[in-house]
Amino acid sequence: MSYPNVCGHTGPVLDIEWCPHNDNIIASGSEDCSVMIWEIPEGGLTQPLKDPVVKLDGHSKRVGILSWHPTAHNVLMSAGCDNVVILWNVARGEAAVRIDSLHTDLIYSACWNSDGSQILTSCKDKKLRVLDPRKGTVIAEKDKPHEGSRPVRAVFVSEGKILTTGFSRMSERQVALWDPKSFDEPLTLQELDTSSGVLLPFFDPDTGIVYLCGKGDSSIRYFEVTDEAPYVHYLSMYSSKESQKGMGYMPKRGLEVNKCEIARFYKLHERKCEPIVMTVPRKSDLFQEDLYPDTVGPEPSVEADDWFAGKEGKPILISLKDGFVATTKNKEFKVIKSLMSTTSASSVPRHGNGADVQALQNEMKELREMVEELTKRVTELESKN
Repeated sequence: MSYPNVCGHTGPVLDIEWCPHNDNIIASGSEDCSVMIWEIPEGGLTQPLKDPVVKLDGHSKRVGILSWHPTAHNVLMSAGCDNVVILWNVARGEAAVRIDSLHTDLIYSACWNSDGSQILTSCKDKKLRVLDPRKGTVIAEKDKPHEGSRPVRAVFVSEGKILTTGFSRMSERQVALWDPKSFDEPLTLQELDTSSGVLLPFFDPDTGIVYLCGKGDSSIRYFEVTDEAPYVHYLSMYSSKESQKGMGYMPKRGLEVNKCEIARFYKLHERKCEPIVMTVPRKSDLFQEDLYPDTVGPEPSVEADDWFAGKEGKPILISLKDGFVATTKNKEFKVIKSLMSTTSASSVPRHGNGADVQALQNEMKELREMVEELTKRVTELESKN
C-alpha cells in the first residue's frame, strides 16, 4: 500500500525534526542544501505535499542536522556540511544568526540545552564546543573528548553536564560524562564494545535515563545518569533481530501514561518504521507519580523576535496525570511573507507592524513596475512580428 508523502526536495532528505510547539509543523534538511518547513494538515496527508510553507536557503552544502529551540517559538537551528551553524527566525524566513568561523571541519552533532540558552556541538576537528547561540561565541571547549578518529556525538544531560559517545584509539565504543565547568577530565569514561556503529544518545530529563542507539545495531542500551560515582549506571539492553538505520524519539506527552510507558522509539528499517515501547511494569492502575514528574509541554515561553533580542524563556511544564490533553489549539504558524528572505544574512530582528506594512507596500510597488515593464516588452515584440 502506498501512502502520500512530502516530496519537495530535489535531493535526499538527511534530517527531519517535528516542531515541539506545533504538532503539525515539520522541518527537513536535504542534500539540495535547503531547509524546508512543512505544515501537515489535520488528520494527515491525503495527497502528496510538494510546496513548503517556508524554504530557507543559506547553506552552500548539504544540511544534515536540524533542531528546534526548546522554548522559543519559530527558532530553528541548522548545521550543514559547509561547517556552518545557522539560527533561523522561521516566521520571517530569515537567518538571524550565522556561526561560520568556529568549526574548521564537518559538524557531527548540534543540540540545545533545556532552556535554549546554550548550543553544544561536536566536530570532526576533534573538539567539543559549548556556544552562546546569539553571540556565536565559545563558552567552553574540550579537545579530544575521545581519542579515536570516529565520529563523536554529544548531548546536554541534567544540571548542565554533557554526555558524549565516541571511540577509543583502539576503536572501542565509549560513553563519557563531562562537567563543562571543569573540562580537563571526564567524570566517568566507560568502554562498551568493539562495534563500529556510531552511538546516538537520547536523554530523558524526567527519569534521568539516557538511551544509546547504535547505527547498524539491533539493540538499545540504557543508563541512568546520577550525581554519584560512577555517574552513568548501566540499567539494561533492548535487543531485536533486525538492525536499525536510524531512530526517532516520541516526546513524553505523547506516551500512554496508563500503560506506564516511559519511552517510545521509532526504529527505521529499510522499508518500514517500527515503534519500540519501553514500559515499567507496575501492578497498580493508579497514576505513577515517580515515573511521570511534570514534563515539558507544547507551549513556548518566548517569541522568536524577543529571544533574538535577548529575552530568555524557561520550559513551561505540564502534568501528565490525566494523560496529555491539548487545552489550546496548536500554536498557530504564521509566516510574514513580505519579509521572506533566502539570503544568509546576519540580521537584527525587526519589531512593529508599521515596518511590515511598509515593506509589503514597497514589494507591491516593485511588482507593479515589473509587470508594467514586462507588458511593455511583450507589446514591442508583438509589434515587430
